[in-house]
Amino acid sequence: MDQDVAGVEQRWAVVNRRGPYVLLLVGAVLAVPTAGMVGMGRGDWYAVGGLVAAGLALQVWWGTVADTPIGPSGTSICYYSVRWVIAFALTWINPLFSFYAFTGYFGARRLLPRRLRSAGLFATAVTMSGAQSGGLPPSGRAQWLLFGAVLAVTLALVAVSDRVFATEDERARVQAATIAELERTNTALQQALDENASLHAQLLVQAREAGVADERRRLAAEIHDTLAQGLTGIIAQLQVVANAPDLDIARTHLERASDLARHSLGEARRSVHNLTPVALEHDGLPEALKKTVAEWGERVGVRAEFTVTGTVEQLHAEVSATLLRIVQEALSNAARHAAATRVGVTLSYLGDEVILDIRDDGQGFDPLATLPRTGTGGFGLDGMRARAARVAGSLTVESEPGNGTALSARVPLVRHE
Repeated sequence: MDQDVAGVEQRWAVVNRRGPYVLLLVGAVLAVPTAGMVGMGRGDWYAVGGLVAAGLALQVWWGTVADTPIGPSGTSICYYSVRWVIAFALTWINPLFSFYAFTGYFGARRLLPRRLRSAGLFATAVTMSGAQSGGLPPSGRAQWLLFGAVLAVTLALVAVSDRVFATEDERARVQAATIAELERTNTALQQALDENASLHAQLLVQAREAGVADERRRLAAEIHDTLAQGLTGIIAQLQVVANAPDLDIARTHLERASDLARHSLGEARRSVHNLTPVALEHDGLPEALKKTVAEWGERVGVRAEFTVTGTVEQLHAEVSATLLRIVQEALSNAARHAAATRVGVTLSYLGDEVILDIRDDGQGFDPLATLPRTGTGGFGLDGMRARAARVAGSLTVESEPGNGTALSARVPLVRHE
């Protein structure tokens, strides 16, 4: 669109530069065969020659001073006025020089300011009407009436044309402003796209780094929940073997240690491949928790009970794995720190959420106190909170020294698809 506007401007520039030359030449050529018809004498020819030369000189001067002026100025007003005087004088001598006088129409808007434009167009209309009504000056009443009628019609046409040109100029101005605004918008849009591309690249890097960090935390938590707990159980069984009074007891505890080693190995492989925990491979969450609690109680010699309330739902694998890992970590903590004699685990299905409660009658602790990190590097409560948060859940802790501990994990009930 901007190329079309530029093309129109270039064509108008050519007309303004060459049009007066062409029309002055046309008037001069037509004046030769019509000189006798309009009564041109020797003196008229001298005047025509001088005026034509003045017109040519004026155009040459104008081409060097201001070929295509940006807007009206004092120089352009002077140029327009002198050109009209030359055209009026030539038309007075021979009406066919009105071709040259016609240049006053298409030059007025570019050469004259708004306050002088009407006067310039009126002067040009007077020259053209005089030529069209038989020449200047009109002779006789009839020619004066004809001159007046032609002038009135010409002025009406000029007014209409001026309105049309004004509308076109306004449209061109609005169009140019719209194009400029679109260019600015496109520039801003391109800058935004470049910034978005840069931001996208940064987000990809951050997402990749976050994914790596999250995978490291997952593996660390999985190793802690599986290998560390399994090795702890194996050590406990081997300690019993070392102090066993007879071979049968030692063999029993060795078998338990072997089973724990095989179980831990399977969990390690599944942790690496991010697979479902062994306990959930063939059983649902309630059955897996029941077995886990029973095996733990038998292994550590603590009375452990498991209860299910509500309507059992088949949960999403990630939710089931999260709750199982929380129970495993809580039981491991109870075995190492609580010195409990009784542990209870309750799994409750409550409409749109699942609640997992783990209680013990152990020695308890102050939840607000900063717990010292042990040499085992356990993940403890922070690890369980992180697991719950990963599935949009939460973990609360209630405990006080000497009165046991109660953990409650609440997660959304997301069904298995």
